[in-house]
Amino acid sequence: MEFVTWMIFFIFMTVTVTDVSSTHLNSNLMCSDSNLTISGGTFTLSKMYNDGSVLRYHCPEGYYPHPVLFRQCFRGQWDPAPTRKQPECKRVTCPNPSVMTNGEVDPYKKIYYVNDTTTYRCNSDYTFRGSSTRVCQANGKWSGGTPICSRNSDHCPDPGIPPGASRTGHIFNIDDTVTYRCNNNLKLLGSKVRVCQDDGQWSGQEPECYAVFTYDTPEEVAEAFSGSLQTTLMMHEETDLEGKRIKLEQGGRLDIYIALDASDSIDESDFNEARNITKQLIEKIRYYQVSPNYEIIIFATDVTRIVSIADYKNRDDKNLDAILQDLDDFKFDARGNNAGTNIAKAYGAILDSINFEKARAPEAFNDIHHVIIMFTDGISNMGGDPKLKVNEIKEAVYNGEEEKRDENLDLYVFGVGDDVLKEDIDGWVTKRRDEDHFFLFRHKKNVQETFDQMIDESTSVSLCGLYRDYDDGTPSTMRRRYPWLIKIDVTHDDGTVANCIGSLVTPTFILTAAHCFRIDDISENIKVEAPNAKGTTLPKVTQYIPHPKFQVRGKAKEGISEFYEYDVALIELEASVIVGTHLRTICIPCTKETSGALRLSSSDVTCKHHKDELMKNDLVKANFMTAKKENGDFLPKKKVQIKQGHKRTACLEDAKKVLNMTDVQVAKAITDNFLCTGGAEQNEVDDIACKGDSGGATFVEQKKRVIQVGIISWGLKDICTDETQSVETARDFHTNLFSPEVQDFLKQYLGDGKRGAPLTFL
Repeated sequence: MEFVTWMIFFIFMTVTVTDVSSTHLNSNLMCSDSNLTISGGTFTLSKMYNDGSVLRYHCPEGYYPHPVLFRQCFRGQWDPAPTRKQPECKRVTCPNPSVMTNGEVDPYKKIYYVNDTTTYRCNSDYTFRGSSTRVCQANGKWSGGTPICSRNSDHCPDPGIPPGASRTGHIFNIDDTVTYRCNNNLKLLGSKVRVCQDDGQWSGQEPECYAVFTYDTPEEVAEAFSGSLQTTLMMHEETDLEGKRIKLEQGGRLDIYIALDASDSIDESDFNEARNITKQLIEKIRYYQVSPNYEIIIFATDVTRIVSIADYKNRDDKNLDAILQDLDDFKFDARGNNAGTNIAKAYGAILDSINFEKARAPEAFNDIHHVIIMFTDGISNMGGDPKLKVNEIKEAVYNGEEEKRDENLDLYVFGVGDDVLKEDIDGWVTKRRDEDHFFLFRHKKNVQETFDQMIDESTSVSLCGLYRDYDDGTPSTMRRRYPWLIKIDVTHDDGTVANCIGSLVTPTFILTAAHCFRIDDISENIKVEAPNAKGTTLPKVTQYIPHPKFQVRGKAKEGISEFYEYDVALIELEASVIVGTHLRTICIPCTKETSGALRLSSSDVTCKHHKDELMKNDLVKANFMTAKKENGDFLPKKKVQIKQGHKRTACLEDAKKVLNMTDVQVAKAITDNFLCTGGAEQNEVDDIACKGDSGGATFVEQKKRVIQVGIISWGLKDICTDETQSVETARDFHTNLFSPEVQDFLKQYLGDGKRGAPLTFL
């Protein structure tokens, strides 16, 4: 049995300010109230004009304080000291987008302000990827995704250049590197160096260039962070086949560490707000079929534990309400005068817990997944550099095997305030492909907004594309690896039976191939089941719906005896299935649900963005499930590479030879509505589908989610019954789910609010 521990560490450390008053105490340590105003804005004080007070400048939306964001009173002097030149609120700008190679930006300007719009196009012979139109937003960031012009002829796609940056490295084959730096006074967040990896993807995280005023919106943070959180929670759900919660044995699989900052930089009201946010998060986690263990600590100079992980695990009742009551009973003043900001000690407390788990159960520790989340302004006034403790945490978790155990550790930081030390904090987080681990808030109120949006109970129980990535050989765990897979048996009027497979795309619809059916088939003769999900009975079939343009003999007069374009059909069930760990929907492109899976948070995401994200290479690594059985169970997923661009030419040439067709006939038979796999590329020979695999999902795995991009339709050779045939020239063709005609068909039925749980199409 796998033991996975998930550790979450929350440190709420924001600087709270109060309204300025004209009266204050007379003290030698107080600072002057002269020459502090800002043109076009206001300022607030945390402790009036007394020693230790922080003065913060505030500007309207779309403006920022310049040249100083805040001042601090230290022994009667402001730091930095006021000057004769009054601070002013300046207009927010976005990083210069004129860094795109092999393309053009319009209009070209030296400075781009909020609401400025730019459009992008590529030079001839280059393929465009990303957002063709972008708008400069009030948070100092461009909308949409980075525009890229590339030929896609290398092993990895062109990684692009973010606005405001420059890049060295223009060859993108295995082990080649690219290095980024930000121009002017911008700070680089993300991976400075990225490596082209064997799987055709770039290591690390796409970099961004942040100005002093750049911040992330609650919508962005909620989308990016909750995508990771929800995936992890649902990956560790424990239920039986009937969807009932399983009682975990002592020790559990999920440990959550929550720490609240009670240092001098926050006041009691903000501490109480942080406490309420923590309680809200715990309550929402209860919606999932998980049974976490908790440790709650409060820290300033020292650390106080409300409950420890060890104590919680030893409790018989695991009463969360009692723990939350203990948290409510904590008195803010109990911190005493030790109210410094010791971030290193907070990380040290986590390290102690990790080392304790490692010593207690060394073998189980290898499967522990640690997630550390810190909310901070990054300004620590004692305890030394927090990065030293962060590095010790990495060493303890990786245990000398960083590449193998990289996914066992997630280090997140949520920075709050305008004066966050961006580059320092960016060194505390993990840099993982296609994931964000450092978020910047402008105001403390954004924390509450983010948590309000982060886990929405109305959508969290049915996330698409989730699966278990381990297999102990039992039917139960095998089923969790492909919970969308449906076996289909169609008995025709003549008594013959067509065996196909399909994928669950909503709780009431199964997606499969149209050629599995005949015109005179009736719903009573269509049987569907979830393989290996013993005890799970699917609702009866109410109807099957083929694509209206599917006609096998549609081009017989043109010398094409069988024509499989638009080989797609839907099976509608009489009732919705019960979604759980053994039965869950796969993601399909061009839907809002898949945007969530891909963590695309922008409101202007389109179907093209999904295609750019999922199909960015000329060789796209993908998988399909086979109906072939061994010992009564479905075999593991099969590996293929979807051929695009110039790689697709070989598919058409093989089809011309095997089918004895002309170039014109091949072009008519194999349109862009088909994806092609098969053959050998880069010393990898694709698996080939067998009879009975028809209708199955061709899917891409990304960000620990599964997105279906095609449907197995037909192939050139049946090597499953004749193993003497050449595998290198065997090709399979899959209905392309990005086809506009296929999208229209899916939207008509899967987007219909009257039919079960509809999808939201882009």
